[in-house]
Amino acid sequence: MEIRTKVFLRKGAQHRVENGHPWIFQSEIDYFEGAFDPGDIVDVYNSRQRFIGRGYINPRSQIIIRILTRQQEPINRDFFKRRIETAWRYRQTFLSEPEYCRLVYGEADFLPALIVDKFGKYIVIQTLALGIDIHKETIVSVLEELFSPAGIYERNDVPVRKLEGLDMRKGYIKGEFPTQIIVNENGIPFYADVDKGQKTGFFYDQRENRRFLQHIVKDAEVLDCFCHTGSFTVHSALYGARSLHSIDISEEAVSLAKQNAELNGVSERCKFEVANAFDVLRSLTDEHRQYDVVILDPPAFTKSRNNIEGAARGYKEINLRGLKLTRPGGFLVTCSCSYHIDRDLFKAIVVDAARDAKRVIREVEYRTQAKDHPILPAAPETNYLKFLVLQVVE
Repeated sequence: MEIRTKVFLRKGAQHRVENGHPWIFQSEIDYFEGAFDPGDIVDVYNSRQRFIGRGYINPRSQIIIRILTRQQEPINRDFFKRRIETAWRYRQTFLSEPEYCRLVYGEADFLPALIVDKFGKYIVIQTLALGIDIHKETIVSVLEELFSPAGIYERNDVPVRKLEGLDMRKGYIKGEFPTQIIVNENGIPFYADVDKGQKTGFFYDQRENRRFLQHIVKDAEVLDCFCHTGSFTVHSALYGARSLHSIDISEEAVSLAKQNAELNGVSERCKFEVANAFDVLRSLTDEHRQYDVVILDPPAFTKSRNNIEGAARGYKEINLRGLKLTRPGGFLVTCSCSYHIDRDLFKAIVVDAARDAKRVIREVEYRTQAKDHPILPAAPETNYLKFLVLQVVE
């Protein structure tokens, strides 16, 4: 493979990338040697002419280059096969159910902007940048060779593709199968909708965190806000919760949550409600209602650094009300998947909420995402999930 273009970083811009971060921004580039087309593979050098890495380029994107390798190796089918095989071995090492996992987690598996979720015999794929979308056919052929899936589905209906000059699309790549399928998590079956569900249809990133509930929910009265398709609810019920009140604003999500409760034989203990969780939290607080365990797992309140202040207000409000709704001796399980709200800030928001709620709290556990969503220390963007368990002492 011939590399036509060398990219040189301006002086002082190389340190983050040389430390292992895979992104290069437009403002960090000094000059180019040679011509390129959007999506091409280019070689990157620092201001001292030393090779840093090889990646794909798209001048339309603010992240103009994403590094694929730190070696001067061909980016071909063998390269993608090695990367996916390595990702699969990693999952097999750490997961008890590797057939159900995030098989490729983009930058953290050294395949930037590629998402591959494995749902047993089915695979769902996202190619979120031009430079990886160009190789989609090759990647699909590797997945077919390694896993012989019964079907592959594309969920490229993601707005971020527009920033790369790509269209939004979804549909079958291989085979045709019912898009509502069953996945397993912690030995528990769940329905997932790979066509209409959020992202790829199921969130694996809370796997180990959901298992942690077994320590705190036995015989408990549980409030599960932003319940989505009921994963926390069903786990809690199977771990012995006495009753569950679960809320989500999406009718489709709640419908699937009800099916998941029925699938696992826990419907009688579960009450599902289609409502705005903010409104319900407010009304339950006004009613002086209390629960043994309150779970808050909202969608991201911000995807931009510009909206941190507003997101912090939202997190404070739900946590303040969640703490008021937790009985003394009970537990608040609170989560954030907003990368821009970092771990220290999230904890500070919750501490602030506890003060205003006049609650004394202690930390039980502070966790991050599941092992199939690995974290690159050099790329803090890969470390996004906060899962904080607090006991309300009084």
